[in-house]
Amino acid sequence: MAMNSSVTEFILFGLTQDAGKQKAIFGVFLMLYLATLLGNFLIVVTIKTSRTLGSPMYFFLLYLSFADACLSTTTAPRLIVDALSQKKSISYNECMTQVFAAHFFGCLEIFVLILMAFDRYVAICKPLRYTTIMSRHVCSVLVILSWVGSCIHSSAQIFLALRLPFCGPNVIDHYFCDLQPLLKLACMDTYLINLLVVFNSGAICMVSFIILLISYVLILYSLRNFSAEGRRKALSTCTSHFIVVVLFFGPCIFIYTRPATTFPVDKMVAVFYTIGTPLLNPLIYTLRNAEVKLAMKKLWCSQV
Repeated sequence: MAMNSSVTEFILFGLTQDAGKQKAIFGVFLMLYLATLLGNFLIVVTIKTSRTLGSPMYFFLLYLSFADACLSTTTAPRLIVDALSQKKSISYNECMTQVFAAHFFGCLEIFVLILMAFDRYVAICKPLRYTTIMSRHVCSVLVILSWVGSCIHSSAQIFLALRLPFCGPNVIDHYFCDLQPLLKLACMDTYLINLLVVFNSGAICMVSFIILLISYVLILYSLRNFSAEGRRKALSTCTSHFIVVVLFFGPCIFIYTRPATTFPVDKMVAVFYTIGTPLLNPLIYTLRNAEVKLAMKKLWCSQV
């Protein structure tokens, strides 16, 4: 625990204080969370057991589903339990752990989305060299680098969080511990730390989003040489990926790239990328992907 803090626990305000709405939140988010776990677990098991889904795209999708399940697990269970409990307290150490985990898995998701875009770019723009560029070894190294990068990012965040002194106010106006709401409670001028948070999280969101957009522009540009059928197939893969990217990055950029102001709408926006996207990803990738659907069918039939 930080030495400069007299606060040993925080109270999470949650999404609302209305008792009736809290029951609804409990029901709705419990269903959403279970669906998220089920969907992502299905994708992981399908890719692990299927012989047909051996390409790099599915190798990365496996890690995306893993990151999704973990990201929603860092925030959703707490929100669900708090919706029914009287005392919505979280200890200082738990709070810091949550900051670390949310940023770690959120960042991992961003890096995996970039790897998936890179994979699509190579597949469409450099088809003849695809197997040499995206070899199993290269894919594994890229995933390891993503883990390391996420760890560096979340370590930087937690380093900033541990420096904050808390000396009285301990009600976090949020449903999980994040740096922005914590900065509001710190007993110091947080302007500089806030700039560092924006520089760290905000820069990762913006730069990654720009990299992804550039990759899509290059893909679309190279599609002009394809046949109508090839174009349709490539576009269908890229569209599902692009939907996921926009749904995840929109809220992240909104929250992490602006100075120290928190809006009431922030909590609902955060719900979108911590609970919404992890639920939608498996749906988007399976509903729009014939290979995954077929592999799931096979898995289901072999189990039944």
